[in-house]
Amino acid sequence: MYIVTGGAGFIGCWIVSELNKRGIKDILIVDRLRKAGKYRNLIGLEFEDFIDKTDFLTKIQGDHFSFKVKAVFHMGACSSTTEFNADYLMRNNYQYSKDVALWSKSKDARLIYASSAATYGDGKQGYSDQSEILGLKPLNPYGYSKYVFDLWAHKNGFLNEIVGLKFFNVYGPNEAHKGDMRSVVKKAHEQILDKEEVSLFKSHNEHYKDGDQLRDFIYVKDVIDIILFFLDHPEINGIYNVGTGQARSFNDLVKATFLAMDKKPNINFIDMPLELRPKYQYFTQADTNKLRGSGYVADFTSIEAGVADYVKNYLSYT
Repeated sequence: MYIVTGGAGFIGCWIVSELNKRGIKDILIVDRLRKAGKYRNLIGLEFEDFIDKTDFLTKIQGDHFSFKVKAVFHMGACSSTTEFNADYLMRNNYQYSKDVALWSKSKDARLIYASSAATYGDGKQGYSDQSEILGLKPLNPYGYSKYVFDLWAHKNGFLNEIVGLKFFNVYGPNEAHKGDMRSVVKKAHEQILDKEEVSLFKSHNEHYKDGDQLRDFIYVKDVIDIILFFLDHPEINGIYNVGTGQARSFNDLVKATFLAMDKKPNINFIDMPLELRPKYQYFTQADTNKLRGSGYVADFTSIEAGVADYVKNYLSYT
């Protein structure tokens, strides 16, 4: 059995889809479907069973599963960078992950879990997955909840046996349920349909022009390819960045969206809320040397190609 926590979520449902393409259907999906429309991500997928997250936790804490577990993809978490209930985040992202890790180890199952680039904080210490974990300073409770699990896994020797993936800015199909956390591509597409213009935050940093704030945008299909690479190579473990290693601007991303919709770019710049300015990142870029050194050699999808595929093949704009 393969277990995918967050299996109805953005990345989780793509993992299930790709496992299905390999002929794998012995999959247990763990999730909650409270958000409107999230269930749609499961349509067309084949899996053995679905279980609510709370029930899953109860069962693994009591060791009630008797089947053999091949691998656990732990993607289930609160992924909102604007969630400030730290107690909730520590329960949902930290303690939950500990329970999953300990149970996976007891079952001798391959564990691949979602960390986050948010653990790097403002980036002043760089974005290297080969640097010292202890020195990082996340900017928000979400980043901290991911960071402390990385620390726990490191201190307890788990990183010699499992894989933690620090996702950068992932975009692509099946993210509609994420609300305000959906990608800029999805938001831009909606704004273009509504008023044929896109609003981006002005820069409040003299080193960056409006819209030229930089992010490492990575297409979800590339993310899944990396995840399955680590499934296929159980001898490779540790924490790895999941980004392209090439930062691009929000202007580039939005212009690619207009182009994919056969429309002329029309970008409006608005003031950034005061509460966001002290914690805003103007630049993120994954250091991919460790990933490449592990043997992963596939090319990454450019934002022009990724956005075109997303918009033309998955989003309706007619």
